[in-house]
Amino acid sequence: MSTNKPIPRPGSAPRVGAPARPTQRPAGAPSAAGASAAKRPTPKPTAKPTAPPTLVKPAPKAKARRARLLVSKVDPWSVLKMAFLLSVALGIVTVVASIVLWAVLDTIGLFDTINAFVNDIQGQEGGTPFDVLSIASLGQVASFSTIVAVVNVVLLTTLSVLSAWLYNISATLVGGIGVTLTDD
Repeated sequence: MSTNKPIPRPGSAPRVGAPARPTQRPAGAPSAAGASAAKRPTPKPTAKPTAPPTLVKPAPKAKARRARLLVSKVDPWSVLKMAFLLSVALGIVTVVASIVLWAVLDTIGLFDTINAFVNDIQGQEGGTPFDVLSIASLGQVASFSTIVAVVNVVLLTTLSVLSAWLYNISATLVGGIGVTLTDD
């Protein structure tokens, strides 16, 4: 025989040892406790309110985990890509720095001072006056620094890949570089 009793939902049944919930009354209906409370003055609290106790204790500080790993192989392709990007960035910095340096030197008048100094040493009989800007103009400095930057990109990329290849060979013999990692 089956009985059709409703199954209580979780949280709707009173807990063991917990006071039962008061029943709700309509908004307009006075209660006996409300009527007697309206007649009495409410007492003033005499003690200072205390802070509620913390419900959650902080977790104890865990020890830092440590892992000892070996770098046994370096992928030459990833080294090539990373070295290329870093050397291109270094090349851009080289070109910009050389142009900025030339502009600063021109602004402070160093090239004019060098021209005057060399012409004083050369004297009047020297013929044509010396001009340092014919040797080191802004275009020539930028071109030279660009050529140096391109050569550096090729050399640094090649040397990095060669270093990765030599590391892989030596790591097969020795075992690699030991690294200790922690999670602080």
